[in-house]
Amino acid sequence: MAVKTMFIDPSRCIGCRACEAACRECDSHKGESMIMVDFVDRGWSVATQPTVCMHCEDPVAPCAQVCPALAILITPDGVVQQADPSRCIGCRNCVYACPFGVPKFDVEARLMKKCNLCYDRTSQGLKPWCAQACPTQAIWYGDYEEFVNEREGRAVNVTAFGTQTVRTKVYHVLPDGTARLDVAALLDEAAAGAETTGAGEEVWVL
Repeated sequence: MAVKTMFIDPSRCIGCRACEAACRECDSHKGESMIMVDFVDRGWSVATQPTVCMHCEDPVAPCAQVCPALAILITPDGVVQQADPSRCIGCRNCVYACPFGVPKFDVEARLMKKCNLCYDRTSQGLKPWCAQACPTQAIWYGDYEEFVNEREGRAVNVTAFGTQTVRTKVYHVLPDGTARLDVAALLDEAAAGAETTGAGEEVWVL
């Protein structure tokens, strides 16, 4: 049986934030959005992209690996859950370990929160709220075969961080013929620029 997951296509994102509004309706975290619409490069472009948990598969969820309290569980079909409130000790290891910068730490609740792939819906065969609401299908839900037959672009689920690669359950969609990016090299370049300007950025917390 084909496994359904999300495909994120930044070229289709119009920054409407309908996905964020829809995410707030999820029964597992009503009132809060676990998806972020980020500007790709605010200084040069209005281009945006939705950022969700990528549900890492190999290595298996770095956030779960570094949790000393075993608060982050993974379902049999590979969905990485947010921290269990009864186990989370607020150490923030998961926040720092995530290669995609996804987990959010709620200081007041002392709890890590992130996208659960709307597990209450997807486990029943329904689309995640964000994919249901996206007017341009920048967030699309289906299996890989459906994507190849119905959509344009190259779906990739392997991201390189220097010499290390991370394979994810969620796919990013790139234009056909897009050159491979070295994320680690881009981060080093950005860090070098920050040192010269004295700018810095801390891990985001609620």
